[in-house]
Order: sequence, then structure tokens, then C-alpha cells
Amino acid sequence: MTSTQPCYFIHTWGCQMNEDDSRQIANILDQLGYHRASEESDADLILLNTCSVRARPEQKMRTKLGELRLMKLDRHDLIIGVCGCTAQKEGEALLKGRPYIDFILGTASIYDLPTILQEVKQEHRRLVRTDIPDRGGAQEAAHVTRSTARAGLKVFVPAMYGCNNFCAYCVVPYTRGPERSRPHGEIVAEVSELTANGCREITLVGQNVNSYGRTLEDETDFAGLLDLLNDVKGLERIRFMTSHPKSLSGRLIEAMADLPKVCEHLHLPLQSGDNSILEAMGRGYTVEHYRSLVDRLRERLPDIALTTDFIVGFPGEGEEEFENTMQAIERIRFDSAYTFMYSPRPGTRAASMEDNVDKKTKSDRLCRLIELQNAITLEKNSADIGKVFEVLVESPSAKDPSRMTGNTRTGKTVNFPGHADLSGRLVNVRATSGHVWGYSGERF
Repeated sequence: MTSTQPCYFIHTWGCQMNEDDSRQIANILDQLGYHRASEESDADLILLNTCSVRARPEQKMRTKLGELRLMKLDRHDLIIGVCGCTAQKEGEALLKGRPYIDFILGTASIYDLPTILQEVKQEHRRLVRTDIPDRGGAQEAAHVTRSTARAGLKVFVPAMYGCNNFCAYCVVPYTRGPERSRPHGEIVAEVSELTANGCREITLVGQNVNSYGRTLEDETDFAGLLDLLNDVKGLERIRFMTSHPKSLSGRLIEAMADLPKVCEHLHLPLQSGDNSILEAMGRGYTVEHYRSLVDRLRERLPDIALTTDFIVGFPGEGEEEFENTMQAIERIRFDSAYTFMYSPRPGTRAASMEDNVDKKTKSDRLCRLIELQNAITLEKNSADIGKVFEVLVESPSAKDPSRMTGNTRTGKTVNFPGHADLSGRLVNVRATSGHVWGYSGERF
């Protein structure tokens, strides 16, 4: 190591909430005098920030733990911690048979990290912290100052924690607890500090972000929060995810249409295009209701980009139910979609259902769905050739440093010729070709 100060390395798997958790963990460690290691092998502290929503991230975590076991055989002073949703779900069970893990840190306990590290180092204790506040309990960030020192051009900002929906396939209500909204004044203050430190675009995140405000004493709902943030000086763009169709209000649609800093992009998971599967999933809406929301959105925001999630192979999904999903995709014509094969998650209601769709069928359906959605995405993006987009420039392209990359207000990637001094600026770019990943373009 080149520094005498301790170094840390964080592996992060999962959603935007996990990414923000890792950002805050890094800030805490910075304040404790740690440096961020560029390589895992240089770290004195390694943290695995885990996701348990799907099987693959958990498998990656367990593979990484096996690698770290070998590393700790050579370096007994190495500290290893597991945090995030898998840590919350499994708790002390993760320690069994893994003496090389020093602590388990739950989703609502990251601000206990300084105390935990002190006890691990001084008392050589293996610790588990997995308490979650109840619905009326203290907010995670109400008693701490969330650091904005690592403000980048684009930052995820939690609007709320937890979830009350209990969809049949999802572990989030169990790993992140009940729905808890952050006070709007606290969010506005954080965003104001972020913009003062160089942030230009925020994404408000939560498991069901458009139900914001239900646990607060005042009457500020999510549309009201967007209105407050729209007045923050220096902030250029506001995004949010993830929204639940059953909580998407007309007031929120009007706010999206009226507030100039709110981007014309909405991620609205459909999950299935079949009503019987949606009912089995416990989603609380029908395909017809979802389509009515899309119609209203496109009426008020004609240029809106709609993205979504799909799960294929959910218990009970036959060929007819899957074809209903394919028809929904053709009718709604999403800009893009995140697609997944169903895998049972222990502790969820769906885990007790018969997983009657074999893996090959799931895989075949997933390929068909992706092929259809990619064709629609390419067609929609190609239809935009010649249009001029406002692009927030981020950095040189990873594949070609003579080109810059950024995002449109609709959340699509644009690559165009340019120099690094454009980073952080808003520029107009005309699309010259459309791709599944976005556009190639030129300065306009």
C-alpha cells in the first residue's frame, strides 16, 4: 500500500437504494480517516453490499465470500463485513461456517458503522446489527447528517425507505422494512447541498417512491416534494424511480407535465401483461388500468419515455398468459425494459407456489420478450433521427475518448464527437442514428 491510512473497498450489487447506501458508507469511512482503495487487494476493510431480490446477486456474493476466505488466510488483520438486503434477511445465519466474516450490517444500520468497526478492532467481536425502525419510528437520516462530500454530476437521493406492498415475489418489505418517508425539508436541504457541490441531476429513489408522504405528519405528497425541489437553484434535472402503477396519481402526472426540471421519463413496472398473473403477483392493478395510465401520461407528456420491468415464468404462467404479455408490449411500445426470469425467493408468498415453468421455457420466453422489446426500442430510437436533444454531458466515451457521452431528458444515452471540457454541461445534440442503447449524434 502507498498510504499509511487504512483503505476500504466496497462491492455493490442491486438497486439504486444499494448504490446510495454504498455512497453513504463511503462517506462515513472517509470521515473515519479511511481511503478508498483502487484495488480490492489493497484494502484493510472489504464490504459486500448485497441484494436478495433475485438469486444471481446472492450467488455473486457467496462466490466473492469464498474468495475473501482465501484472502483472509494470508491477511488475518483484514476486516470483512456484509451489508445490504441479504445481510438483513439472513442476519446471524451468514456467520455460520464463515469465521472470516467480522460483522453483518443491516439496511437500516449503516450509521452504526463507526461503533461496529471500533468494537471489531478493539474487542475482536463478531457483530450483527439488523434492527429496522417500525412505520412510526425514527427516520434513518433524521438523526444524522448525510454527507454530500461525494456529490457527482448525477446523484441518487432516497425519498423514502421500505415498502408496504408485499408483492408475492419480492423480499424488499422483509429486508428494508415498512414504508418510511424522509421529511421534505431534509431532502430539500440535502439536494441544495449536493447542487452546491456540483450535482446537476438527482434521482429520487424509493421502493415505491410515488407513495411518498404517507407516513409524515404534514400533507406534502410526492408531487409536492417535486414542486419544492423544482425551486432548488443550480439543479438542472429531477428524475425518480421506482413508481408503482397503483400509486400513480393524476396530481403526480400533472406535476411531471408542469414542472420544468422534472424529466420526461417514467419507469413504471408492469411485470406481466396478463391479469391473472398480476393478481397472483399481488400487484393491485389490471393491464387495462395500466394502459389507461399510459394514455394519460402520453396525453400530458407527448414526448415521455416509458421504461418498465417484466418477470417471465411466474408460477401459473402458461403460453396464453405469456402471449398476453407480448401483446401488451406491442400495444404499449415501451422505450426499454428490464427483464428477468422468475426465481423463488425464500420467505415470499410466491416461494410456496408451485414453480411450474421449467428453466428452459423461462429462458425461451425471456429471449422472445427481449427480441420483441429490442425491435421496438430500435424502431423508436431510429424514428428520432434528426431530432435535437438537450444532453447532460457526463464523460468521454469508454470505447472512444474522442467522443463524449451523456443522457437526454428522456434518459437515453447519446454519444457524439466532443472534448472532455464539455463534461457537466448541457448541450444540444442532433441524433444521426438510433441504436438499442440510444443515439449517435452531433453538436447542434
